[in-house]
Amino acid sequence: MATAVIRWLGRRLAGLGTVLCLSAAMPSGQAQEVPPPAYQLAARQADIPSAVLYAVALQESGAKLRGRLVPWPWTLNVAGTAQRYGTRVEACAGLLQALRQAPPTRVDAGLGQINVGYQDHRFDHPCQLLDPYRNLAIAAAILREQHTDGEDWLLAIGRYHRPAGGAPAVRYRRSVSRHLSRVLGPTPGAVLPRSSNSTPRP
Repeated sequence: MATAVIRWLGRRLAGLGTVLCLSAAMPSGQAQEVPPPAYQLAARQADIPSAVLYAVALQESGAKLRGRLVPWPWTLNVAGTAQRYGTRVEACAGLLQALRQAPPTRVDAGLGQINVGYQDHRFDHPCQLLDPYRNLAIAAAILREQHTDGEDWLLAIGRYHRPAGGAPAVRYRRSVSRHLSRVLGPTPGAVLPRSSNSTPRP
C-alpha cells in the first residue's frame, strides 16, 4: 500500500510543478539547491532564511520521489506514524479521521508538520494546515518566534521541534543540519546570517 502511494505521488509531481516541491540545482560554487518559490515567499514574509524553512520541511514531510527527497504537502503524522496522501481532499479526510482516534497534540500536518493541538490558535479548521502556503507561513512564523538575533539558526530549528530543548532538540538539529548542508551546498563559508534582517535571497 505505502509503495503504491509513493509511486502515485511521484506521478503527481508534474501537477505540483516547481512552486512547492522541486528546487533548482545551481552552478558549481553557488548554493547547491534553491528553495522553491513558495518557501522563499513564506520565509521573506517571516524574515527568516529560506534555506532554514526548506531544510525543516525536508525533515518534516520529506518523501523520496523520483529518486530525490522532496517535502510532500499532504503528509500527516499520527501518534508517531507517517501517513501520505495523494490529494488535499484525501489528506483532509485522513486528518479528520485521525483526530477522532488520537488527541490533537499527537497529530501533525502538512509541509512543516504543524501540531494540530499545540498550534490550534494559528488556524480555524485543522484542514487549513493542508494548504501548503498557509502551512509554510505558520512554520516560518514559528521559526521566527524561536530565533533570537545573534544566535545560530540551528538553535531555533531545535526549538521548532521541541521548545523546551534537551536531547530531542539536539537530535533534531543534527538531522535538519544535513538537509541544510544539501541546500547550502559544499561551498566553504556558505553560512546562514545570525540576524534575521539579513535573510539571504537565493
